Amino acid sequence: MERVVKTGSGWRLGWNPQATGYQGLVGGEDWAIELTEAELEDFCRLLGQLAQTMSQMADELMDEEKISCEADSDLLWMEVDGYPHAYTLRFILNTGRRCEGSWLAQAVPGLVAAAQSLKVF
Repeated sequence: MERVVKTGSGWRLGWNPQATGYQGLVGGEDWAIELTEAELEDFCRLLGQLAQTMSQMADELMDEEKISCEADSDLLWMEVDGYPHAYTLRFILNTGRRCEGSWLAQAVPGLVAAAQSLKVF
């Protein structure tokens, strides 16, 4: 398998199975952090769960209602905040490097699609 880097407006997502230590990459417009395979796997899985939850909530909320949802694992914590059709995303890495990042609502749909199609796991 070869190195894959997907990019869009305000986001980056990458996978390099040949790398030692940090095979994954997540980033925004002007920042990025490398992730281990397990961290990237959790990131993609939790992002998918949160996106699905937001989609399911669309019929339950009134148009002007916002919602926040969280998901976490031993490795990271994630939160989406906003409307079911437009929400921000934030994550905090709980492992040794302890960093955090976020994406604006405009960037999230592309990031979600890329995470679903990365298909590295």
